[in-house]
Amino acid sequence: MSLADETQWMDATAQAALVAEGEVTPGELLEAALERIERLDPQIHALTFRWPDEARATAADPALPGGPFRGVPFLLKDLHAHMVGRPLSNGNAALRAEAPTSPRSTTLVERFEAAGLVIAGRTNSPELGSLPTTEPVAWGPTRNPWAPDRTPGGSSGGAGAAVASGMVPVAHASDGGGSIRIPASCCGLVGLKPSQGRITVGPYRDETALGVELCVSRTVRDTAAVLDATHGPGVGDTVIAPPPSRPYGDEVGADPGRLRIGLLDHHPQDGTIDDACAEAARAAGALLESLAHHVEPAFPEALSDPSVSSQFLALWATGMATGIAACESLLGRAMTEDEVEPVNWVQAEFANGLSATDLAAALSASAAFRRRAQQWWADGWDLLVTPTLGEVPLPLGTMANDPANPIAPLARAGAFVPFTPAWNMTGQPAISLPLHRTAEGVPVGVQLVAAYGREDLLLRVAAQLEEAQPWAHLHPPIS
Repeated sequence: MSLADETQWMDATAQAALVAEGEVTPGELLEAALERIERLDPQIHALTFRWPDEARATAADPALPGGPFRGVPFLLKDLHAHMVGRPLSNGNAALRAEAPTSPRSTTLVERFEAAGLVIAGRTNSPELGSLPTTEPVAWGPTRNPWAPDRTPGGSSGGAGAAVASGMVPVAHASDGGGSIRIPASCCGLVGLKPSQGRITVGPYRDETALGVELCVSRTVRDTAAVLDATHGPGVGDTVIAPPPSRPYGDEVGADPGRLRIGLLDHHPQDGTIDDACAEAARAAGALLESLAHHVEPAFPEALSDPSVSSQFLALWATGMATGIAACESLLGRAMTEDEVEPVNWVQAEFANGLSATDLAAALSASAAFRRRAQQWWADGWDLLVTPTLGEVPLPLGTMANDPANPIAPLARAGAFVPFTPAWNMTGQPAISLPLHRTAEGVPVGVQLVAAYGREDLLLRVAAQLEEAQPWAHLHPPIS
């Protein structure tokens, strides 16, 4: 058996151990990953830019940092994650064509490198990360390794497909409305959205906005280890999550105690979700009860407020406008309507029509929602369990651009992702775990939500569930 086959389903912790113990070199581990990428990516189309030669030079460098992931192959999402001297397209066709390079790396990318990860390329993302599917006009669709006719989710869909298929053991991902948790659910992975201010998004982005960053992985211990390697504020950050009392890796296997857990198994506003998604949440609740936790139907009443969606969309549209401005900065010129996908251009036009007072009102409403939602945890609840998604992975093309109705893809997305955006507004940590499958074997994720700053509790319970109902042995048929 080749090294590419031997390491395909090893998690990042195990691969790093091979290097640390001298059983393989970083270069050999990289070549195994590159071999898998060459074999699998034509079927999945998870990658955009590839940097094999640069990655080989990094792996062969005696100065490769001796961090916890020394020599482990890694991929950056093709959205926001600047790396000095490398191109970034943000899923946009004009940026793909002109391929301007970044003048400096983000702080998080520098932390990935300091951890010893060997960055070999970028993964596909919808343009500006705007949709919960990965089908940008610039690069074409990424396919779900479990069901190639279906979406891998988005916006970190390329990352999800690359990890689920075994190209790499872990990959960078970001989340402004569910974009770590959605592909984790669709692709059968672990996806932790950290608390707002847990990991700096500097120097290019604003930590007070909706977006946070971390990874998608196959194991809870990998997610905990990446969080240990990357958490903490950057220069000038104004939102800083409380520091952990001990390493997050120590939470894996730790006893969480008996918890009070609320279960939400339906759409909080209209009640309608796929049966498989409801079943996933109920089964997770039953599993948690079997582990001696107290579980009962309960959830924050704030989730039932129909105005929450419009509050989120005002902030989301503003993000599209600032995203286009960031693309223009990279290009060094203004962009025209035909250079931006219709769903994003119309959102930016809407945002550009908002007054400063309108934006202030949306931010104020978001703050009020945050306080109402977080009160539920303050009143004595430890965790909320929900389906990650309202539907099983949708067929590719379901959210395609429609020039005659440019907002249609975003409107369609609402039924798909009723459970994830709220926690970007509140800033709370949430994790999607691959605890359920459809009759056809397609993954269905379960989301756990904790109080602000309590990633430690999420990781304890996630590891407990992983031990009780393992998933690492489940591999997609594309392998």
